[in-house]
Amino acid sequence: MKHFLLICLGAILFSCTSKVSTQSTTTPTKLVDMVNPLMGTDSEFKLSNGNTYPAIARPWGMNFWTPQTGKMGDGWGYTYDSYKIQGFKQTHQPSPWINDYAAFSLMPVTGELKFKGAERASWFSHKAEVAQPHYYKVYLADYDVTTEFTPTDRAVSFRFTFPENDNSYILLDAFDGGSMVKIIPEERKIVGYCQNNHGGVPANFKNYFVAIFDKDFEVVKTWKDENLQETTEAQSFHVGGIVGFKTKKGEEVNVKLASSFISAEQAELNLSREIGDKSFETIKAEGEQIWEKELGRIKVEGGSEAEQKTFYSCLYRTLLFPRKFYEFDADNNIVHYSPYNGEVLPGYMFTDNGFWDTFRAVFPFFTLMYPDLNSQIMEGLVNTYKESGWLPEWASPGHRGCMIGSNSASLIADSYLKGIRDYDIETLYEAMIKNTKGHMETVESVGRFGAEYYNKLGYVPYNVGINENTARTLEYAYADYCIWKLAEELGKPQEEIDLFKQRARNFHNVYDPESKLMRGKNEDGTFQSPFSPYKWGDAFTEGNSWHYTWSVFQDIEGLKQLMGGNDDFVAMLDSVFVVPPIFDDSYYGGTIHEIREMQIAGMGNYAHGNQPIQHMIYLYNYSDQPWKTQAHVREVLTKLYSYQADGYCGDEDNGQTSAWYVFSAMGFYPVSPGTDEYVLGSPLFNKITVTLENGNEFVIDATNNSKENVYVNDVVLNGETYNKNFLKHATIQNGGELVFDMASQPNKTRGTETSSFPYSMTFEE
Repeated sequence: MKHFLLICLGAILFSCTSKVSTQSTTTPTKLVDMVNPLMGTDSEFKLSNGNTYPAIARPWGMNFWTPQTGKMGDGWGYTYDSYKIQGFKQTHQPSPWINDYAAFSLMPVTGELKFKGAERASWFSHKAEVAQPHYYKVYLADYDVTTEFTPTDRAVSFRFTFPENDNSYILLDAFDGGSMVKIIPEERKIVGYCQNNHGGVPANFKNYFVAIFDKDFEVVKTWKDENLQETTEAQSFHVGGIVGFKTKKGEEVNVKLASSFISAEQAELNLSREIGDKSFETIKAEGEQIWEKELGRIKVEGGSEAEQKTFYSCLYRTLLFPRKFYEFDADNNIVHYSPYNGEVLPGYMFTDNGFWDTFRAVFPFFTLMYPDLNSQIMEGLVNTYKESGWLPEWASPGHRGCMIGSNSASLIADSYLKGIRDYDIETLYEAMIKNTKGHMETVESVGRFGAEYYNKLGYVPYNVGINENTARTLEYAYADYCIWKLAEELGKPQEEIDLFKQRARNFHNVYDPESKLMRGKNEDGTFQSPFSPYKWGDAFTEGNSWHYTWSVFQDIEGLKQLMGGNDDFVAMLDSVFVVPPIFDDSYYGGTIHEIREMQIAGMGNYAHGNQPIQHMIYLYNYSDQPWKTQAHVREVLTKLYSYQADGYCGDEDNGQTSAWYVFSAMGFYPVSPGTDEYVLGSPLFNKITVTLENGNEFVIDATNNSKENVYVNDVVLNGETYNKNFLKHATIQNGGELVFDMASQPNKTRGTETSSFPYSMTFEE
C-alpha cells in the first residue's frame, strides 16, 4: 500500500534490534496468548517494522479498536516508542499511507478537566499494558485509571476502573472533519456521528454511534472546535461530549457502544444485538472463543516458543482484512451502506484492502482455508461493480487512488477455478473485461491505466507519460492469464479465449535480452536508455528491475527460456542475493523507506519488506536447484520475522507479509494464484495440522527438522514417495499427510527433473 495518488511512499524495513513487548514469557496455554498485537508497531515514516497498530477486533470485524498515541489524523496512530495515550479509538485504518476514516475515541480523565488531544494524554508503560486479539488493558498513570475494552464486530464493551475522585470524566471525541454529539442524561447515553475520512466516500457518509453508560451523569459538557460549553449537544467541524461523576476507589464504570454506517437506529440495533445485557466478561469470553477457533484451525508443534508466537501473531494479522462493511437490519437481512453511491442496499460488502498486496498470499489463503468467506467477498465485488461501475483495486472504504494493476482478476479467477461458487461469476467476468479496456476517469488505480497502449502494442510504453509502465505491463499480462483461464472455464468464445492467452505472454515485450532483466520500452520499440537495474520506481512500482523481473507468475518456464535456460536463470536468481544493496532513488528524490529496509536487511538486493519479490525465493523450484528455495525460505522465516514490536521487515500490508510467513512456515506457497498449485519450500515446524472448512485434516510432518536441517531430503505424500516441487489444491482439500524428511545438506537429485516443476503456461504450448 503506498504511493498514494501519484506516489505515496510505501513501506518496508528490516530492523536488527529486538524490542521486547508486553507479552508474557511463560508458556501460554491458549492460542490467543501466543498472539502479540503489538508486533510491527515499532515503526515510523522513514522506517517500517510493519507499520501496524494493535488492532483489537473480531476476525474481519467492521470496526477495530486501538489505543491512540498519535495526534488526531496521524496515520501512525499507535507507535511502540510513544509514552502517552490520548484516547481509545474506533479505527478502520488499513495502512498509515491510506490513513483512517470514521474514527472517534473515548478517554477517561480525573481531576482538572482536559479535553484537547495532546493536553489530555496520559503517561503509560508497556509493563502495565495487555494486548490480545480480543482484549486490551492499560493503566493511565496521570489519572490513576485502568482502561479495558473488548469488541464485537460492530460494538465494544469498555470498563474503566477509577480512583476515588470527585472529578472523574469520560470524554467522547468525535474528531474533526464534521461531527455531532448529543448527550441524553436521563438515558445515560451519548449519540452522534463522525465524518472524518481521507477520500473514497460519498457526500452523505457518516459513522453513527451510540454509547450507553451504567452510571448517572453529574456533569454534562460538550466542546465545539476547541471551545468548552455547558450544553448537551454540539455540531461543527470538531466536537466532543463529556460526562462526569464522583467515583470511589476501584469503582468500575462500564460503557457499551456500537456504531453503524447506515443510521443512528441501526447503531442502536447493532448494540442491542451484539452486546445487549451481556457483561464485559461475557463479551471478552466470546471474543476469546472466536479467536481460539480461528487460530486453532492451524495447530503447530515443535519449533521454539518464539517461533510459535510469531506464527500465531502472523496468522492473527492474516485474519483481520478485508473488513466486513455490512450490517444486519431489523429483519436480520444482510445490508450495507454503499461507499460508492451512498445508498443502503442488500448484500455483502467488504473493504479496506489493496489487491496489489493481497492477491499474492492473503486471498489464496482464504481460498484454501475459508471458501465460504471467499464466496461472500466475491459477492461483495459483484456489488461494488454494480454500485460504482468498476471492480475495486484499493478500497478504503470506496475507490482510492493507490498502487497499480488490475489484480482483482487474480482474486476472482483463483476463487472460481478452485471451485468456490454462490456468486454471480458472469457479472464479475464482465467487470474483468471492462477493466482491460480502460480506467476510471477520476481514479487511475481502478481499471488499467495505459490500457489503450497495452492493447495496441502489447506493453505500456516508457515514454508516453504513464508512470511505472513496465510494472503495469507485467501485472496486466498476469491478469490476462487469469482472464484466459477463467474464460476457458466459463466457455467463452474461442476468439476471446485466444486473445487473453496471447496477451498473457506480453511479458516478452519488456524483456531485455542484453541485461536479462525487464526494462522500460519506448513507443517506437526501443528500450529506455540509460538503464539501471538498481533504479527504484520509474518503470517499476516500489522496486527495481531486479525485483520486478520475476513478476511472471504465470510462466516462469517461459521466463527461464528467455534468460537462456536453466543455468542462466539460476544465475540471475542468485544474483539478487549476491549483488550489494545498492540503489538509485532519483525517481523519488530521496530514499523511501522500502529502499532503506532492503538496504539494511543484509540479503543483497532482495527486498522482502515489499511485495513484488516475495514469491521470487520459490522460483528455484522451476529449475534443477530447488534446494536453494529451501535455504532462502528458512533464512527469511528466521531472520526477518519475530513476534516483537520490530517483528516485520517492512510494511505488513493487510496481512500479505504475514500470510507469506504462515504459508512458508507450513512448507508451501501460492506462487501463481489462478493455478491450482502451491510450490514447496522448507517447513518451519515439526508438525502442523490444518483443519479445512470441509472438515478434512491435512497434516504436515517434518522429520529431523531443526535450525540446521533446512533442506528437504525426501517427501512422502499419503504414504508414497513424492517427487513434485508443488502440491495441488485438491490434494490439500482432500486431507492427508505430507512428510518432509529434513537434512543439513541439500539433496541435489530430488525435484530436479522438468516433470517435477510447477505449472508454467509454456508447458501448455
